[in-house]
Amino acid sequence: MFKRINFRELLPLFSQSWSISWPMILIMVFMFFISLTDVFIAGRISKDVQASVGLVSQVYFIFVVVATSSNVGTVSVISRLYSSDDRETYKNAVYSILLTIFIAGIVLSVLGVLLSPFIIKLLNVPESIKKISIPLTQIYAAGVAFQYVLLCTNGILRASKMVKRSLLTMSVVCVINIFLNFYFVFYTPIYYNGIALSTAVSLFIGAVINFFFVKKILKGALSYTFYYVKRIFNIGWPSALLQLGWQLGTTTLFLIIAKLPEKSVEVMAALTNGMRIESAIFLPAFAFNMANAVIVGNLLGEGKKHEAFKNGIVTAVMGVIAITLMTLIVVIFAKDVSQILSKNSLVIDESVLYIYISMISEPFMAFSVILGGGLNGAGDTRSVMVRIVAGMWLVRIPLAYIMGISLGFGAPGIWWSMNASIITQMILITRRYFKKEWLDYAV
Repeated sequence: MFKRINFRELLPLFSQSWSISWPMILIMVFMFFISLTDVFIAGRISKDVQASVGLVSQVYFIFVVVATSSNVGTVSVISRLYSSDDRETYKNAVYSILLTIFIAGIVLSVLGVLLSPFIIKLLNVPESIKKISIPLTQIYAAGVAFQYVLLCTNGILRASKMVKRSLLTMSVVCVINIFLNFYFVFYTPIYYNGIALSTAVSLFIGAVINFFFVKKILKGALSYTFYYVKRIFNIGWPSALLQLGWQLGTTTLFLIIAKLPEKSVEVMAALTNGMRIESAIFLPAFAFNMANAVIVGNLLGEGKKHEAFKNGIVTAVMGVIAITLMTLIVVIFAKDVSQILSKNSLVIDESVLYIYISMISEPFMAFSVILGGGLNGAGDTRSVMVRIVAGMWLVRIPLAYIMGISLGFGAPGIWWSMNASIITQMILITRRYFKKEWLDYAV
């Protein structure tokens, strides 16, 4: 297999991946700064607010799981229709999924506002965290509908080779979010609730901008086509289960940490900080993941299975190199990075420990995530879902409880359980990819 691949063959693959990846990297940089600003400001208020922001972010993503998962199907279906000559079908598919997502967003936004207090009260976390988390969750939930529209339109623009318009929108969202974050929290009586309000307002503005971009596609007569909505959700529902399983798993980790006999709040804050740091490291990985999905989907649509297979490997190697370099930098400056996110000395120490342990598995995570993007682009979302969820719930969660609580290893035991699950996930996804069964399945 690899003997047929020479450097001249690889150059076009590198070029193709990079042309789609660099705008996605910038988009994810903007998203990272939004997330980092939330944690930075929360850390300047108190450790309880910082821990609450981490907990609420997990609950919030449960509400938006339909939009994030349907994006996988949207890119897979819309990218192929865009490349076809049937513009009417393409246009009606865009209209149909956008309308469906908008309605779903409104429904879940209302449910989120109403159910947030009940959900937070059910969680086994300190009362001080619950008191802060309830209003934060309600405000975040109010912006769910805007998040749905923004995510859907970003997917449509990316699949329609208009990723730079999506890049423009997200740059505006980032600037507005950061500005309003500081303004609401430090210069108005809203105080820490401004962290959530700035997100809701910026999402609304981003949704409006993207709607005007997509509106140009929707000129002329439109008809709702359930067939393509069904196709999109058939591809997307395993991703929905994956997102739900992952977020519930992460929330469960917070609950396991809450059972620690000592420094539970500090360790929760450290996990919050650590996830934000990891999200920065993983900007290239998820950008290459999304680029892989688009490229593999297009190549399979053209019947170029061998090229699709090779592109997935090349893109994964590019991502691993980038992630490894970024990981080394973060490990070297672990304490400096942690001090940016918190002023509490105990939280800083726990964050540094998290970085030293969890960074070991980052290259493995990168390889599996990017190969998984190729599988998603082929429509093989079920296999990705099964393997990642298995790593989370059959390895990470049981080991975290056993090592962290039962055996008394505390936070380090929980962090090592995360490493074990990531390595398991990488092995399972790599095996699936190299068996090549997904190539025939997709075509």
